[in-house]
Amino acid sequence: MGLNKKYDGYKAYDYLEKGKDYVEFKTPKGIGRVEEYYVPLSAEEEKRVLDLAEKCIFISLHDHPVFFPEDMSRVFEYNREGRQLADYESLSKSYLDGIFDNLMDGTCTISSKNGWKWNDVLQDLGLRLCDLAHQDFIIRCEKVEDIRRAHREGKLALIPTIEGGAMLENEVDRVEILYGFGVRLMGITYSESNSLGSGLKEKNDGGLTALGYKVVERMNKVGMAIDCSHVGDKTTMDVIEASTKPIFLSHCGARALWESNRLKPDEVLKACAAKGGVIGIEAAPHTTLTANNLAHNIDSFMEHFEYIKDLVGIDHVAFGPDTLYGDHVGLHHAFTANLSIDKVNKGTLPYDEVEYVKGLENPTEASINILRWLVKHNYSDEDIKKVLGENILRVLEEVWV
Repeated sequence: MGLNKKYDGYKAYDYLEKGKDYVEFKTPKGIGRVEEYYVPLSAEEEKRVLDLAEKCIFISLHDHPVFFPEDMSRVFEYNREGRQLADYESLSKSYLDGIFDNLMDGTCTISSKNGWKWNDVLQDLGLRLCDLAHQDFIIRCEKVEDIRRAHREGKLALIPTIEGGAMLENEVDRVEILYGFGVRLMGITYSESNSLGSGLKEKNDGGLTALGYKVVERMNKVGMAIDCSHVGDKTTMDVIEASTKPIFLSHCGARALWESNRLKPDEVLKACAAKGGVIGIEAAPHTTLTANNLAHNIDSFMEHFEYIKDLVGIDHVAFGPDTLYGDHVGLHHAFTANLSIDKVNKGTLPYDEVEYVKGLENPTEASINILRWLVKHNYSDEDIKKVLGENILRVLEEVWV
């Protein structure tokens, strides 16, 4: 049910008074902040897109479907409030049936400039889930059936997700606490190393730690999916071997196309797929570049998709665009240290910095254009269903309890 969402007009934190109960920040337009771009199609292709949008289950494996301030100089103040604003209206215009919402993650700097503090993560999660509880368009997703129900009912299933496990510290039981609070996917590290293993920005990857093996085991037992998108290569290979369940590389690309630690080498991509896992293609600014497309856009993004699809097979690819509603490039500039941009994104060629990723500027535009691109390039209905959602659902049915 990618069309005709049952949205009733609710805005984030409508149950509170702006300026009294929380600090108000001016936000940009969710859709239309920049000039919109949609993959051009023929009349026949347009009809096919609408038909597929209606019948396919479409899941974003990684996004941040919230507003950021129009004045990006206030982003640190905004994040210290711990109350990001979900853009319900724009999401209602997307083709999505399910979305892995990664919360504040690398910008969760409520009480610390370095982020990833246990209490901050719980505050971030609790405030967002409280907001979700006051509306009925988005379903808080806990089971695979919730995604299928959202598709049937014209709603959207939101899966709370955390990109790195630093806040676990040395407490394995915190995996269960997070699961109890609704988290269904967690990364092992977020670029920097933590007590579980090495992040992708480190020069020396020491692999999964003894504690990391315990956490992987506990996540398998609890039924929490594992993500290694920001994890070092050796640590990722250790996780894949240690896990009894398939894992996700929820938002990445192929290092063979662009030399960056943010992207994965062929051997890691193959190992993930060989264990039954799924790889989501990343679209955050200046990540999935290629020598053919030095200005990041939907074509470079889909070049990574096709390369990985050819490498590991159509059953092991999906999409994790990693988009948001606001100035994503401005966010990267503001949070360079936290997000490790300067440490990992070093291509072999000079590239053109873009103001935004054309065709993939936000979760709504990305969901529409991914489907349009697949139709434009004559993918079969069966393959489109797989990469939009069925591949992800297959893994979730095996991993979630």
